[in-house]
Amino acid sequence: MKFVGMMSIALLLVVLSTNSHAISSCNGPCQTLDDCQGQLICINGMCSDDPNLGTQICGTGGGDQPVPTSDNGGCESSGYLQCNGKSYRTFTCSPPVTSSTPAILTNNDFSQGGDGGDPSECDEQYHDSSELIVALSTGWFNDKSRCEKMIQITSSKTGSSVKAKVVDECDSMCGCDSGHAYQPPCRNNIVDGSDAVWSALGLDKNVGEEDVT
Repeated sequence: MKFVGMMSIALLLVVLSTNSHAISSCNGPCQTLDDCQGQLICINGMCSDDPNLGTQICGTGGGDQPVPTSDNGGCESSGYLQCNGKSYRTFTCSPPVTSSTPAILTNNDFSQGGDGGDPSECDEQYHDSSELIVALSTGWFNDKSRCEKMIQITSSKTGSSVKAKVVDECDSMCGCDSGHAYQPPCRNNIVDGSDAVWSALGLDKNVGEEDVT
């Protein structure tokens, strides 16, 4: 009986030793690259997509919480950008423009030292919060083709509409540096409006985000 007991213990040790080298999938724990499946890499102790390869196996951030992503609207992510321990999707495109394109309104301070970082791309100027102006996600900004153009924005909550001038890009490819006020890349469906835009729509900017068309 004692011999059988020793054999059982030995087998248990073998099994435990084998399991200690288990391979982790998306968001699983890791210490080295060898701990992760396939093309996944170890970022901050978690198996994640490799931003250099642009893989989209996991689709969540490399940090503790998933990074919010937009409804792509047929626009596929071009890769990922690592920022503050998280992985953010990057986009060169935005959802197709229609007569009532769904978008997310965010708030931006276009003044010097504000949220926008560098001066506005369209005119290389800073702007006052009282101006009816917006920045658009990279795809909608379309390499400055919408610069100085007026767009109509309608709040899904209040039903109010306002026309605002496009003066800047809400960069969906780059971020987390001084030029972008250390903010992560914009999602691909963002209309980043001034205080005046929020006020004209009857919205509270402190909410952070509102649905618009």
